[in-house]
Amino acid sequence: MAVILGIESSCDETSAAICIDGEIKSNIIASQAIHANYGGVVPELASRAHQQHIIPTVDQAVQHAKIHKNDINAVAFTRGPGLLGSLLVGTSFAKSFALARQIPLMEVNHMQAHILAHFIEDPKPAFPFLCLTVSGGHTQIVLVKDYFEMELLGQTLDDAAGEAFDKTAKILNLPYPGGPLIDKYAKEGNANAFKLPEPQISDLNFSFSGLKTAILYMVQGEEKKNPNFLSERMADVCASVQSRIVSILLNKVKKAAKETGVKQVAIAGGVSANSGLRQALLDMGTRYGWEVFIPKFEYCTDNAAMIAIAGYQKYLKSDFVGQDVAPLARMHV
Repeated sequence: MAVILGIESSCDETSAAICIDGEIKSNIIASQAIHANYGGVVPELASRAHQQHIIPTVDQAVQHAKIHKNDINAVAFTRGPGLLGSLLVGTSFAKSFALARQIPLMEVNHMQAHILAHFIEDPKPAFPFLCLTVSGGHTQIVLVKDYFEMELLGQTLDDAAGEAFDKTAKILNLPYPGGPLIDKYAKEGNANAFKLPEPQISDLNFSFSGLKTAILYMVQGEEKKNPNFLSERMADVCASVQSRIVSILLNKVKKAAKETGVKQVAIAGGVSANSGLRQALLDMGTRYGWEVFIPKFEYCTDNAAMIAIAGYQKYLKSDFVGQDVAPLARMHV
């Protein structure tokens, strides 16, 4: 029996999960509210909070799974990419836990884990499939050929989609994290109220910096005409912004599906929790005959269940690492 402890600490969520023979039994996430005071994640504060949260979070995961810590026979942890200070906490804990019990250790690529979150529950995609991975730090289209054989087809050249949401929220004077608030306002607004540009990039890469600048200039121009513009038109602005970000993402997915001939399409990462993106992908799937896979909300944002499920696949292959392993702030899919 494979009882795997998964540890995730790449950014500002401390998470621990227990996976038994490929089934997630617990998935505990401790969020860090302190960053809202600063309008974004402060790396030093994040690493300190991880140090405070890691032991109680693991303890809760073990209790919720109704096992004893001595039942665990392997540890999977996020090696990267992410904030180095945050990764150090999770890596150090995982190494210490494994060393004390003389059990195997599996390193996990955070971005691959987001994709493999689709194998936590049914329905599961079959290989090969396309995955649009969208988060605060990454935007990628990946051709997934096997659990750990992935080809990067396109990625952002500047800002990630999640950054575009959060930076737009700052322009709109919305508190951090702004993405969920834009999603909330967008449901009440007119997506066609304001015309925003779509970057003309010929390949499968993305760009969001120009869109962010266009939003800033649009808001500044409208506020000169009407100082109450944002309070009066917030829903329309959010709907227009969300609609454009979603169209930028999905137009590239459509292009990737056409070029590869792959008809199974998935989304992953924190921005995949966005209701506008989820619905637009479902609509596009119906239009083009795709089989669409969308993870549960709890598996969209950073979580240890996806680390544990990725670790389980590595455990089956005996793909272990030694105690000399170190975290990497940058890792490629």
